[in-house]
Amino acid sequence: MTDRRPPISKRWRWFVVATALAIALAACSHDSEDEVGAGRPTSTTAPTAATEHESVQVACDAEPKMRTTEDGVEFVRTPDSCFEDLPDWPYAPQYVEIDGLRQAYVDEGPADGEVVLLLHGQPSWAYLYRYMIPVFVDGGFRVIAMDHLGMGRSDKPTDIASYSFLGHNDRLQRFVEELELTDINLFAQDWGSLIGLRTAGLDPDRYATITIGDGTLPELPAGVQPAPPVENPDEVVEIESIFAATPEQQSSFYDGCESQLPSTGNFGSWMVYSMTAESFHASEVVEAMTWFDLADDVEAAYDAPFPSRIYMAGPRTFPSLVNEVPGTTEEAWVGLRAFDKPFLTLWASNDPGNLGQCATQQFLIDEIPGAEGHPHDRLPESSHFLQDDQGDEIARRMVDWLDSMHGEE
Repeated sequence: MTDRRPPISKRWRWFVVATALAIALAACSHDSEDEVGAGRPTSTTAPTAATEHESVQVACDAEPKMRTTEDGVEFVRTPDSCFEDLPDWPYAPQYVEIDGLRQAYVDEGPADGEVVLLLHGQPSWAYLYRYMIPVFVDGGFRVIAMDHLGMGRSDKPTDIASYSFLGHNDRLQRFVEELELTDINLFAQDWGSLIGLRTAGLDPDRYATITIGDGTLPELPAGVQPAPPVENPDEVVEIESIFAATPEQQSSFYDGCESQLPSTGNFGSWMVYSMTAESFHASEVVEAMTWFDLADDVEAAYDAPFPSRIYMAGPRTFPSLVNEVPGTTEEAWVGLRAFDKPFLTLWASNDPGNLGQCATQQFLIDEIPGAEGHPHDRLPESSHFLQDDQGDEIARRMVDWLDSMHGEE
């Protein structure tokens, strides 16, 4: 594995870290500165490069420009200048318009190559895949890394009511249909796995293989409420960052599959913090949930989509969508339990949340028939955002895995 480990400036005892991390990730295991694309009707448009949309450059810290779709959805668009000179990110954005809102993605590698679709979670964006994209491209694959609505370079509705679990699913399905993607090799993590697995389970013929890292699709019956809804979600509260005590370099949280963490915190606390805390920002979460320390410019890249709070309704809302999952996954699981095409799990060995548990990984291996006989593993020196810690290793393993199956054909 490639070692990008920075000098360690400090270490804290693991139980200090544990309290903050367990609260933060007790995850439920069960502008381009233009007018083009604003206010269009509910049809989709052809993919377009950012260069086709650019007009007058707007400063990243400029007063946000409020836009409105024909359906009355108010949104903002992060200025292109916020994304200039990001480390290890030379990729030009592409866009598909869905319901008057741009869905951003990068599309690299040969146009006729096998498709690898990469789905991120919260509060990250496609930048999380910067170490994986070049490995897939070198392997001859066409790589597509999409930004969910409200994240990355995608448009950002300002009303939290504009975001829903089924809405994210619908946009992904319409995205792959608009790009006419077939025989997809999917990699998904965190909320990308909930969205990706449900979408794949409902349309399995479109997918050639599925790889999941630290994710799942909960089976929860209608009527269940996993966590209390956030009261007064639009208020801004001064809450001390729940990541304040986390170290730049993680300590080990597991002895094999046995967690060494105290049982503290709950998912509701994470919902409240992300929704209302004035201090909440993307880089603090990614920094806390990676094994290695992140350089300052990398942290800035994770924060780039969100120059002020008005841009953050998407990442603020994601955790609360857990209450919309019950009753929505049964049909998808019918498809997944019949999915006999190759299914791989590559897990982080040091993810302190429920999604990082061996049991979560094993559940997918046991329930999905295509998982049998494939090289499932837990990767050392990696935490919840394992793409940042070991992205090149994950991509290399996937390329070798996909190539080996081609050799068997």
